[in-house]
Amino acid sequence: MTAFPFSIVGFDLDGTLLDTHVDLGMALNHALALAERPAVPVARVRDLIGGGAKVMLQRALDDNGGAVSDARLSELHRELIAYYRENISVHSCEFPGGPAMLDALEARGVRLAVVTNKLESLAVKLLDEVGLTGRLGTILGGDTLGPGRAKPAPDLLLAMRERLGGGAAAFVGDSTFDVRAARAAGFPCVAVSFGFTDVPVDQLGADAVIDHYDELIPTLERL
Repeated sequence: MTAFPFSIVGFDLDGTLLDTHVDLGMALNHALALAERPAVPVARVRDLIGGGAKVMLQRALDDNGGAVSDARLSELHRELIAYYRENISVHSCEFPGGPAMLDALEARGVRLAVVTNKLESLAVKLLDEVGLTGRLGTILGGDTLGPGRAKPAPDLLLAMRERLGGGAAAFVGDSTFDVRAARAAGFPCVAVSFGFTDVPVDQLGADAVIDHYDELIPTLERL
């Protein structure tokens, strides 16, 4: 077998490693109900995700009656997070081909990580509940390194590589936050077309786009 070109592969979480839009949508609509705003259709939630829960909430409020004060936004965000924490893995699951893809990367000796803008505590809880934590060398959330260091800043991706002992790293994501962070860190980036992309996937600027996880390993080998 030809040597695999990457010793580390990192994944975004929401819309990349896991399909979480239904659980996020239920938490979002809980917060919107408290704000006396109409619920967002579950299919629409996919277009609001990216950048963290507060950004998702702000987008939904902007689209659904207008912005609220910073204090009210923070209050609604706390309510959203509290609801989500208690209902984090009701519907969330891996995308098709995900388990086999992780098996194949592990068989090649690749170290795996999740780098997300979700709060680290929520990411760990979710990954624990779906049974993936043991497969990951590290999990970094949007608050892991402190304010201003979440994606699209490169800091989390660079910390991922450092925590996993260095080596050639690639990143897999679904949004401009992911591609910009990978570019800034100097990592090749593969975008998934089935995620929660904030712009058309072919406009993200990723090095490659895949439509199913059975395409990831051959794509990384080409990169």
